[in-house]
Amino acid sequence: MQNLSDVLASSATPDALKAVLTVTTETCIDISNALKQGSLAGILGMAGNENVQGEEQKKLDVISNDMLKDALFACPAVRAIASEEEDYIVPANTDGEYFIAFDPLDGSSNIDINAMVGTIFSIYHQTGDEPATEADFLIPGKEQVAAGYVLYGPSTMLVLTTGQGVNMFTYDPINSVFTLTHENIQVPKETQEFAINMSNQRFWSNSIQNYVNDLVKGKEGLREKNFNMRWVAAMVGDVHRILCRGGVFLYPWDNKDPSKAGKLRLMYEANPMAMLLEQAGGKAHTHTQRILDIQPEAIHQRVAVILGAANEVDKCLTY
Repeated sequence: MQNLSDVLASSATPDALKAVLTVTTETCIDISNALKQGSLAGILGMAGNENVQGEEQKKLDVISNDMLKDALFACPAVRAIASEEEDYIVPANTDGEYFIAFDPLDGSSNIDINAMVGTIFSIYHQTGDEPATEADFLIPGKEQVAAGYVLYGPSTMLVLTTGQGVNMFTYDPINSVFTLTHENIQVPKETQEFAINMSNQRFWSNSIQNYVNDLVKGKEGLREKNFNMRWVAAMVGDVHRILCRGGVFLYPWDNKDPSKAGKLRLMYEANPMAMLLEQAGGKAHTHTQRILDIQPEAIHQRVAVILGAANEVDKCLTY
C-alpha cells in the first residue's frame, strides 16, 4: 500500500510543497496524540481568553495552533501563515515559497465531549523579496495549490488534494505513516442527506427556510423524496461524511448578526473545503457565487456556505 510520501512523489509534487505538507501532517499526528490524552494531560477546558473572532478559546485551540505555528516556522518553504487563532498573518521565512492558512482545531466545542474535531489547511504558492503582508495573502481560493484536513475520530484520517483529485489516507500508528486507503474520491451528484444547524432556522432568509422546509416534507412535499438530516457541529466532520457517502452541507447567511456575511471563514475553512469538493465532483457556493472565485478582503472574512452534491447545490441555489 502507498503512503503519503509515495503518492506525493508519483504526482510530481514540488519538493518545497512536499516539505510543507510533510511538516503539516506530521504535526497533525502530534495533535492527534495530544487529543488522545484528554483529561489525563490536563489539556481540556477553556483557555480563558478569546480569539480575534470573539470566540472563547479552548486550551487545545491554543496548543494545536502553537504546535502548527512552531513547526511551520521551522520549515524554510513557508513564507507566512494565517490561523483562526492569530489576529494577523505571521510572516515566517521571506525566502519561502508557500503561504498556509489553517484552522488548527475545527469543531473545538466538541473536544470536551470526546466528539469529532479536525485540522483544516489551505496552501498557496507566493514568493517575494520582502516579508509577507496581509495584502499578499488575500488570494482567491481557485489559486490554492493544495488543501486538506486531518480528521481526529475513531481513526486519524488525512484528506488531501494537490489539484489532481482527492485521496484519503488513514494513519497507521504502528508504522507512523499516513497510508492511502481511498483513492480518487467522487461525490454522487444526487443525494437524500443534508446537514444544517436547525437551531438557526428562525434567522435564515425566506429562501433558505423554504428550501429546508421542502427537504423536511419529504415524499409529501415538492421534492417527492425523503431526506435525512445529519449534523456533526464540526465542518470537518460534516464534509468528511459528504466525501464518504454524499450529501449537502449548508451554513447560510442569517440575520442573527446582519454585520456578518456568514459563520464560516473563507480563507481557512470555506476555500480548502471548496477545493476538496470541486476536486471530488461536487460544488461549493455562497448564495451568490462560487466560493473559489471570491476575492478575499480580509484574513478572517466570513462567508455563507452551500457545498456538496452538485445537483443538490444547484437545486438549493434555484431558491
